[in-house]
This record gives sequence, structure tokens and C-alpha cells, in this order.
Amino acid sequence: MIYIVVPCYNEEAVLAETTRQLANVIQTLVRPARILYVDDGSRDGTWPLIERLGREYAEVRGVRLAHNVGHQQALWAGMEHVADEAEAIVSIDADLQDDVDVIGRMVKDYAEGADVVYGVRASRATDSVFKRWTAQAFYRFMTAMGSETVYNHADFRLLSQRALRALLAHHERNLFLRGMVPLLGFNVRKEYYDRKERQAGESKYPLSKMLSLAVDGVTSFSVKPLRLIMIMGLAFILIALGVILWALVEYVRGNTIQGWTSLLVSLWFVGGTILLALGVTGEYIGKIYKEVKHRPLYFIMDEVGK
Repeated sequence: MIYIVVPCYNEEAVLAETTRQLANVIQTLVRPARILYVDDGSRDGTWPLIERLGREYAEVRGVRLAHNVGHQQALWAGMEHVADEAEAIVSIDADLQDDVDVIGRMVKDYAEGADVVYGVRASRATDSVFKRWTAQAFYRFMTAMGSETVYNHADFRLLSQRALRALLAHHERNLFLRGMVPLLGFNVRKEYYDRKERQAGESKYPLSKMLSLAVDGVTSFSVKPLRLIMIMGLAFILIALGVILWALVEYVRGNTIQGWTSLLVSLWFVGGTILLALGVTGEYIGKIYKEVKHRPLYFIMDEVGK
């Protein structure tokens, strides 16, 4: 059984069309397949719609989370829910921007021995200049910080059962699946496609969430920012020693040292750097705080199609 896991948050406007298209794809697959919708605490009519779709389509299953926990946690909940039954899973967003026809190619790759199949955007020609620039900056930043990611890949992927179980063996509270999946290894393939425009509803990943995702990705997989803080600290110590040496030489010569403006600027700069360092360190401490509490990632409130 292939499970198509679809996290949903306020997707009432598009979900009926998503189901129709995914059901059509399932008819073309050589293996039986089902759709699992994970309602991430939606505030609109998403869950009643999932209940109705579960009655209309034999392939549709659904779970409703008790609270909005975020896209990554909702996807994790769906994967855990089907891990014992699924031969493989395909994760895809509900907004129909990813090409559902690629699912058939992913399943074919899986039948040929692939454990992980990434859905990768062929280009960003349809994006605005700002969105294209920020996306490229995101991937470059992640690479520079030491986090391994697949360029132009989000969360559209296939995982075989052994790859899925390896992923679920991680016990992290701070999830960044784009960085976790490449660490698994196994047999990997990529399928390229052109991303479409969202058919209805609003994007669930504005710039603020993309920035938050980048911070989670870096702090979950790399200690490079902490090393950069140490390097900056050493650099400032060397600069300070140089300034002290210069001040002593000028004092011995009997020269009055000018530069209250430069001193003030230096204090502001060093003070800002210290606050930045404390902020980065605090981000790591905050993640440790979340991890050691080991709170559940989610609670399931309702199910459709047990």
C-alpha cells in the first residue's frame, strides 16, 4: 500500500480539487494507494470537508490534530500514523502547486529500487524576482551554515518503508525534514517538475515562516554559528590588543588621543555584536530546553476511514 500523506491547514478552498486529482493519479498506479489528510488544527471547514471526502472516496483517510502544531509536525504525525501499514509514502502539500503526475514516476523509481525520491523544481521561472532571490539565498545560507539540503526541494518526496522507519527513529522535537532526510542515505533519485501557481487559498509559508524555517534548519543541524561567535570574539580581542598597544605608544609620546566619535561607534558595534552572540546562543539553549522536556509533538483528536 502506498500512502499519499497531505498536511492541511485551512485548505477548504482547494481540498476537493486536490482529492479529485490525487484519486485520478491513484487509478494509474501499479500498486494500491490511499490518501491520508492530516488536518493541522484548521479554523475553517477543512475537517468537515475531509469527513465528507472520506465518505465519497474509498481512498481517503483523515486524522485531525487537536491543535495547530505546524507543517513539519503535521507531516510527521501523518508518517507515524501509516508507518506500520505503508509500503512507501509520498508527502505532498495540499495546494496543488507540486505536480501530482510526478507521483507515478516516483512510484516507478521506488519499484526499481529507490528508497528516497525527491521532487525537485526544474526552475523558478514563474516566481517573482523577490521570491526567487530569497529562495536562492535560503539554500545558499543553509549550505554555508553546514546544513545538507537538496536545492529546490521542499517536502514533496517518496520514502520507502525502510527509509521511513529510519527517519522516524529520530527523536527530535525541532523538526526540519528537508535536512533530516538527506542524512538517511539509502538509494536516492530525483524527479524534476515545473511548479504551478496555487489554485486557491493563501500561501502558508510567507517570508516570516521561511526565515523561521531557515533558523530551525541551521540550529538543528549545525554548530557553525557558535563557532563564528568564537571567531568574532577572537577577532575583537586582537583588535582590542592592537588599540591598547597604539594607545600606550601615543601616551608615551605625549600625544592626546582624539576620537570620542570612533569610540562611541565602536562601543555600539561591539555591544550589538554581543547581543547578537547572546541571541544565537539563546536559540541553541531554547532548542535544548524543548528537547529535554520531550513533550509529545501532537495529539490526534478525530479520525476518518479507520
